[in-house]
Amino acid sequence: MNNDIFKALLKSSNIFKNKEVLRPSYVPDILPHREKNIEELASILVPALRGETPSNVFIYGKTGTGKTAVTRYVGKQLSLKGSEMERATYFIYINCEIVDTQYRVLQNIANHFMEDWSERIPFTGWPTDEVYSKLVKRMDNIGGVVVIVLDEVDKLKGDEVLYNLSRMNNDLKVARTSIIGISNDLNFTEFLDPRVKSSLGEENMIFSPYEADQLEDILGERARIAFKEDAVDESVIPLCSALAAQEHGDARRALDLLRVSAEIADRSGHNKILEKHVRMAVNKIEIDRVREVIHTLPAQSKLVLKAVAVGNQIFDSPPNTGDVYNVYKQLCGRTGMDTLTQRRIADLISELDMLGIITARVISKGRYGRTKEIQMATPADKIDEILSQDDFMPSMPDIKELKLKIQSRLL
Repeated sequence: MNNDIFKALLKSSNIFKNKEVLRPSYVPDILPHREKNIEELASILVPALRGETPSNVFIYGKTGTGKTAVTRYVGKQLSLKGSEMERATYFIYINCEIVDTQYRVLQNIANHFMEDWSERIPFTGWPTDEVYSKLVKRMDNIGGVVVIVLDEVDKLKGDEVLYNLSRMNNDLKVARTSIIGISNDLNFTEFLDPRVKSSLGEENMIFSPYEADQLEDILGERARIAFKEDAVDESVIPLCSALAAQEHGDARRALDLLRVSAEIADRSGHNKILEKHVRMAVNKIEIDRVREVIHTLPAQSKLVLKAVAVGNQIFDSPPNTGDVYNVYKQLCGRTGMDTLTQRRIADLISELDMLGIITARVISKGRYGRTKEIQMATPADKIDEILSQDDFMPSMPDIKELKLKIQSRLL
């Protein structure tokens, strides 16, 4: 047995020069087709360089439209200019998908301003009011203007943290603060407490999706830094751009496609990324997306999905809601889970359809009315493989036995 399994794998890549530039976390020096957005955000934040309080701003747009990249780019430039002018300007970025409670947000910001490790506020254990007071005190001690970015702001649990941050300038004596909220949900502020909405909703920015030719420019710029010379076939970047443009102009999707295509080519020992590698990457990314979505589903939704997968194997034609419900009841019996009503199962089927895991198409039966035909949007064997990782999920039932039970109405 070879005890040095990494030796051969550590050889230099045939394709990559710097893979990190294809990651969403990378902030490039050039952001093609977002010049107007950069200028607009910079004009909102420029008062910080005069020691004044910038307006709060909400930034909206679908995933992969450059919201985070533009915000971090402008924040980096703001900090650099502040240092050059000897103006105290601070830029703090928080991802609310990870830091999602009032305590954690306040603790995270406060720890940016500790003078040594002994002053660090713990992850839990303090009263929230004490954390807030400590934050205000530390900000006043350093002075200047603090710009706080809350990315994925709609993932925050409760409005309290937004209310406190929006009112913080009332409690600060020396320092000033400004809030930037970033969200994929255009209707996010509609559900906020009216007090928070009035405090935060000073400026709004909308990021529109990229078009295919714009995505091509973005990928071309990243590819120049990421790959060795002649490592990308001329058809690859236009193909990645076109595929991503079909899905709402998502630059993140385009970059993922290019990166995964390159990884597939590299692992296969190729010196060049080809169109076939892009096609393989599409399938891999789709399965990974489905895997992530399925793992986060509630137990009942997973059971309904299992019923759809089984139903598509049992019936000669795509099953309807009633067929899926019959299979679902059988699976409930195997797991000991409570059986929901058929109406509730119909709702869960609609939710799975919205997620793109299944397709539920309404068809007309003429004088017999209308029904839904339910099919898998992802291969049933892949769904079963993902679901089998859940301990509570029953193993695939004997299809012939289950079919006989349903046909003889024993369920």
